[in-house]
Amino acid sequence: MRRKIPPTQALVCFESSARHESFTKAAEELSLTQSAVCRQIANLEAFLDIQLFRRTRRGVKLTDAGHIYSRRIASRLDAVERDTLSVMGNQGTATLEVALVPTFGTQWLLPRLGHFLSQHPQITVNLTNRTRPFLFADTEFDAAIYFGDGDWSGTQTHYLMPEAPIPVCSPALIAPASELSPDDIARLPLLQQTTRPYAWRQWFAAADMRVEHDLNGTRLELFSMLAQAAMHGMGVALIPPFLIRQELADGRLISPCPRSFETDNGYYLVIPERKAESAALLAFRDWILQQAHAWVKEAANLKL
Repeated sequence: MRRKIPPTQALVCFESSARHESFTKAAEELSLTQSAVCRQIANLEAFLDIQLFRRTRRGVKLTDAGHIYSRRIASRLDAVERDTLSVMGNQGTATLEVALVPTFGTQWLLPRLGHFLSQHPQITVNLTNRTRPFLFADTEFDAAIYFGDGDWSGTQTHYLMPEAPIPVCSPALIAPASELSPDDIARLPLLQQTTRPYAWRQWFAAADMRVEHDLNGTRLELFSMLAQAAMHGMGVALIPPFLIRQELADGRLISPCPRSFETDNGYYLVIPERKAESAALLAFRDWILQQAHAWVKEAANLKL
């Protein structure tokens, strides 16, 4: 069945006219005559059977329908442009679109990714933040790195590493003390991680404690936001040490009670089954598993 899609030139003229709210400026931007732009807009309105602009003696203004349509069309044209540039720039190469949890990406993966790219110059890796699972069929992602239990339907999951968060805070929050007991921590403001709503309950349970307010406190979605809040003295946060190495090293954060708790969850590489045989994905999978294994071994040695 033939798609009901307006001509691309009409959409380009409309997007430019809507952005400038001027047919004249759109014509200048597109190197067309004003009459040519006007014809394209008129044809688009006839195609849609909707008025997109109000014509006045002072110029043109978007109608309500025009505002809504312009936002949608602009995002789609941007996507088409990105895809076009990607195809033009990646001839003879493979591109991996990877979704991942953001702080893990910036603090653990990115410092190592250059090693993979130097070994595989024919592969480009694009990273996009996602904090929760999604349906691969609804996206263009080739793989994901997420924190959870590894149960993701229609995929192959590969365990990377545990999280093992510990309490951290600003030194000023507990000065002049530098060490605290779990009872002491229970009396401090608890910073909560949105995607780990029971983390503090699990931490206190590991210390054989039941704290009534363990679910209360400011909620933040990212570990990077938790770290900033803790550094500004807003409370104590549960954060994996490997995500805040620099902050701990320079003393902006301290761990007054460096104990964690066991959990069945961890970081996983997730690959949809339909893409499991991709040579680029297999190379990325083997590399990141090797990197994760080496990191886990190093972390275990440091604790000894």
